[in-house]
Amino acid sequence: MSQTLIEIKDVNRIYRDTSGRKIYALRNVNLDVKEGEFISFIGPSGCGKTTLLRLIAGLDRPQSGSLSIQGEKIEAPSHQRGYIFQQPTLFPWKSVEDNIAVGLKARGIYKDRKDDINKYINLIGLNGFEKAYPHEISGGMAQRVAIARALINEPKVLLLDEPLAALDAFKRIEMQKLLIEIWNKTKTTMAFVTHDVDEAISLSQRIVIMTPRPGKISKIIDVTLAPNRDRNDDGFISLRKEILEQLHIVTAKSQPEYVI
Repeated sequence: MSQTLIEIKDVNRIYRDTSGRKIYALRNVNLDVKEGEFISFIGPSGCGKTTLLRLIAGLDRPQSGSLSIQGEKIEAPSHQRGYIFQQPTLFPWKSVEDNIAVGLKARGIYKDRKDDINKYINLIGLNGFEKAYPHEISGGMAQRVAIARALINEPKVLLLDEPLAALDAFKRIEMQKLLIEIWNKTKTTMAFVTHDVDEAISLSQRIVIMTPRPGKISKIIDVTLAPNRDRNDDGFISLRKEILEQLHIVTAKSQPEYVI
């Protein structure tokens, strides 16, 4: 049994609307993320998926409750929690290899770790593009660079906020396969936000379904399918149906306006 890596306890995140009223983005969220697992978050827009990911990253703070990684409270960003945004956010004036090296240089360990850059270029399959600039590569390739830039810091968890949403269908499936390969090779814990049910099933060991605002965890589904998942397989289709039914249930409920 894998040990708990991230512990989320009674987390509430509240924002103010334009009139100054308090609106819950997340309410009483409790979750343990296991070391080495691939977990996905799915739910309607505005349900707090990205907010939860940002809290884990240390990019935001809850009003109440706590988040910790291996027992240490999360209070600020850290290289131990790599974050992949929907857009690659590469530095346009830096080459592929220089973009990947950004974290190493910021931490003052570039000289000791610079040989690892080629290792991660190999991992993401961009051999021959080391000297290319962001405007010279495709969106999918740029997202590969962003993944390598985070992984070279050897994070305990990689947080992925809809990183494949902007890709076409073929590139998206290709990147899904790459993510699984990377996960299998590195054993890095991955927490993945998506709106795509098939994507969540293809990638995950567990799927967390969230409700509309105020964001709560409606259900956690264990994915016990074989590693090489066929979207036409009966088990895959059955799981898709279960998740879609659950999403319909949570979105069909009325959304009371929580105002304090």
